[in-house]
Amino acid sequence: MTLTPRSAPTLERERTLLTQAKTVVGMDEVGRGALAGPVCVGAVAVNAATPAPPRGLDDSKALTPTERTRLAPLVSAWAEASALGWASADEIDKTGLTSALRTAGWRALDQLARAGIEAGDGIVLLDGSHDWLTPPQPTLEEATNPDPTPQPDRRWRTVTLIGADRLAACVAAASVLAKCARDAAMVQLAHTYPGYGWPRNKGYGTAEHRDALQLLGPSPVHRLTWKLVEE
Repeated sequence: MTLTPRSAPTLERERTLLTQAKTVVGMDEVGRGALAGPVCVGAVAVNAATPAPPRGLDDSKALTPTERTRLAPLVSAWAEASALGWASADEIDKTGLTSALRTAGWRALDQLARAGIEAGDGIVLLDGSHDWLTPPQPTLEEATNPDPTPQPDRRWRTVTLIGADRLAACVAAASVLAKCARDAAMVQLAHTYPGYGWPRNKGYGTAEHRDALQLLGPSPVHRLTWKLVEE
């Protein structure tokens, strides 16, 4: 039995959304399930003039490290603009994973705003069915006593699409940039906190990583509210 090859991500979904907005920002996160290190959110903006994506672009999980490394600079050159947002292990512990992802996502959008990608003119396309980017409705106390400090522009409209990292080129591109950046960050952190195998496992809960936790205990960049060691 011969399997039909899966089609590469295209700009078809983005073109549809661009009939309603000036810009579409594909967004994807990396590091959600790791035991250590930050989460990283990639954001890639495209518009009606954006050409076909670089050859070989796909969801980062479907690519080899060599392929991702080759594609990352091509993606940055292809996009209207791109950015990365980060949230630390400490922020994950203090606020929870969803809130930390939201923080990282808005940090990426704030970078895009500095590059001229304006809120109010665009749509953010997220992979999956869960909108983790949109801030929750304020509580009665928050609405009655709003924070007096200036707040970033939050007028982006968010759209979710299951399989967007395999279907939409801008989301696949965001996944590649985020994966390359976070992998590199974990390799660098391994120089400061050696012994956990991060150059190989990138902070995820492999047997090697959990065995090292049993021996060394957690590092300052482990997510201490997570179940780090099996009972």
